[in-house]
Amino acid sequence: MAVKKKIIITIDGWSSCGKSTVAKQLAKELNYVYIDSGAMYRAITLYFLRNHIDWPNTEEVKEALTNIQLDFRYNDHSQQSEIFLNDENVEYVIRDLVVAEKVSEIAAIREVREFAVKQQQSMGKKKGIVMDGRDIGTVVFPNAELKIFMTADNAVRVERRFKELYEKNPNVTIEEVKNNLEMRDYIDSNREVSPLRQAEDALVLDNSKLTMPEQLAIALNWVKERLPA
Repeated sequence: MAVKKKIIITIDGWSSCGKSTVAKQLAKELNYVYIDSGAMYRAITLYFLRNHIDWPNTEEVKEALTNIQLDFRYNDHSQQSEIFLNDENVEYVIRDLVVAEKVSEIAAIREVREFAVKQQQSMGKKKGIVMDGRDIGTVVFPNAELKIFMTADNAVRVERRFKELYEKNPNVTIEEVKNNLEMRDYIDSNREVSPLRQAEDALVLDNSKLTMPEQLAIALNWVKERLPA
């Protein structure tokens, strides 16, 4: 799909709705840059855990953030962008349940969000990006040309997340996954700073019963509608 004028596409929604899958598909189809905002918060969480940061302590958080350098680098082998934390590839380490259990809590900290949002907005200056997360269409890029809000049935989300984690850790239980998702949903939607909510001009994509090609086709049609003739 040849595209001359580039736009910003934001994809927000609940955990394990397949946001990153659609975002990666769209970026590849449009030759856009895919930015995984969730990976940024996970990498910050990983740094906090490794360095025993006392995150209720604002001054300690501010100091820690000055020591964090995040960037995305394209991996020719996997054919996708991977996140680096202080020059270390942490793309797979950050997917661990230990990080998942703390990421919503740390992402709710005002200083952490301000740090991440500033970097995200800088990445989007040239447009031609697809970014997914919780507050991309409402806070990071409120003027984005296309905003998608993804959702899916809770049972479907739990099953998807369980399969993803089970491949890495066969000891994980579906009850653990369910509890983790419920906890993250609550924190994400009730936090004081940039809570998860659907932007007024966002288009809802419920993929509970959609295949990957079906959801991509819907999203691509929305892109075409927003590109100038």
